[in-house]
Amino acid sequence: MILNISAVLLFGTASIFAVKTKSTGGGAALVLFLFGFFTAGTGAYEPIHNLVQASADALSALGN
Repeated sequence: MILNISAVLLFGTASIFAVKTKSTGGGAALVLFLFGFFTAGTGAYEPIHNLVQASADALSALGN
């Protein structure tokens, strides 16, 4: 039996584990980088980008 696991799902799970266990080091940084890299190639990129952009705009408006 062959089991296919999405890279986004795999690295997302590893990222959650790294954050929950407060892991630090090169391995955790690599997992988080790869999660971002694989997420950027999915349809989730646009909504995430819009959310981050709106948050940045709101924070910059607070400074004025």
